Amino acid sequence: MTPAGPEDVPAEFVRALRSLRTVTVRPEVVLDEVPGPARIAPFSAALTAEVRSARRSVAAAELASGRFVVLYDPEGQEAWDGTFRLVTLVRASLESEVGADPLLAEVAWSWFSDALEQAGLEPHAAGGTVTRVLSQSFGALERRAEQTELEIRASWTSAGEDLGPHLRAWATLLCTAAGLPPLPEGVVPLGPRR
Repeated sequence: MTPAGPEDVPAEFVRALRSLRTVTVRPEVVLDEVPGPARIAPFSAALTAEVRSARRSVAAAELASGRFVVLYDPEGQEAWDGTFRLVTLVRASLESEVGADPLLAEVAWSWFSDALEQAGLEPHAAGGTVTRVLSQSFGALERRAEQTELEIRASWTSAGEDLGPHLRAWATLLCTAAGLPPLPEGVVPLGPRR
């Protein structure tokens, strides 16, 4: 269901979306607004992201990408155990030896848990999957190196309408999957130029 106009959008949902606008992410992360899914909840919003080796450079390598979806149902949904549900996706290419590690799925899920913990969040009703895809080329493409793709899908319920910490946690997860080192203690990303 798509709201007919701004007056039809619940104030709680509007405040939640505004809390996302205050979030500053690392310069390697490029966020874009996209339409949210229309059938999962009465109200939704979504962001996509790319983690690049250099911000907004055409020549920059894409290190990871993903999607951050906010779902809101004023009446709540039983499976969510709340009114706000966050659904995320992170995709990254990995080096072959990392992709072959039998503990990769557990490690990748710990990235999710650690990112939420670092943001001061306790994931409520959290669940997800970690998928690893190994691509090996043959024939005319056999000179290509093996590729390993990692995909982390996760969803959890927010206890309130301040979704900023959740977006920061997701951005941290994206950067971890991309292989970026964590920012040193006490260093914060600079906000956008005004």
